[in-house]
Amino acid sequence: MSVSEAEVDLSADEQRGLELIKETGGIHQSDFWKELDISSRKGSRIAEKLVEAELINREQTVYNGHNTYYLEPTAKDLEFRLLMAGDLLSPFIGEEEVDPQSDSFSQWLMNLAYEE
Repeated sequence: MSVSEAEVDLSADEQRGLELIKETGGIHQSDFWKELDISSRKGSRIAEKLVEAELINREQTVYNGHNTYYLEPTAKDLEFRLLMAGDLLSPFIGEEEVDPQSDSFSQWLMNLAYEE
């Protein structure tokens, strides 16, 4: 089953949960259900459904002194090609301050513009 097929079979709450996980890049399950304004039981069921559909990964962890799970999108859901221009990785990766006048940015931008 492809990711798009799996997403079609999701309920509205499951789709909201998946979007939250994608937007945050990962969230602790104890915060997940609070952000969605649902019960912890329903949050757990949504997370389990998303794991079964292979849309997220769920890893046991300790957060704020409590056992919980960390929910993150599966790698196949991440869109790394958006960081690339030809064979150059975006110069913004890992930089706190970006200099739009830098040579690396200009080169990356030119590669992006001429990419087909």
